[in-house]
Amino acid sequence: VQLQASGGGLVQAGGSLRLFCVASGRTFSRYIMGWFRQAPGKEREFVAAISWSGGSTHYADTVKGRFTISRDNAKNTVYLQMNSLKPDDTSVYYCAASYGSTWPEGDVDNYGYWGQGTQVTVSS
Repeated sequence: VQLQASGGGLVQAGGSLRLFCVASGRTFSRYIMGWFRQAPGKEREFVAAISWSGGSTHYADTVKGRFTISRDNAKNTVYLQMNSLKPDDTSVYYCAASYGSTWPEGDVDNYGYWGQGTQVTVSS
């Protein structure tokens, strides 16, 4: 599966952004989808994941209550709605797909497919 992420940009603290990730192929619903982020000089970290049908979600504690992950399997698209953004949320955001059967899935090493990343910058 190939992934194309978009929707990043510059926003003031307290603002919102919505990220999009479109997947190629006809087996999108067989993948757990996740969002990760990586700031300069830091390791890539888990943000959120959503199960195959979208019925279950999993979040990092740092974004819980502010971010919402969703998916539309008919459109091969996963979304990340980000509200109440903080300067610490500034990172390159990556969408990823996992073909595994473990849920919840927050381990970066278990995601085999990655999009190109989209920059999110939150100004104070």
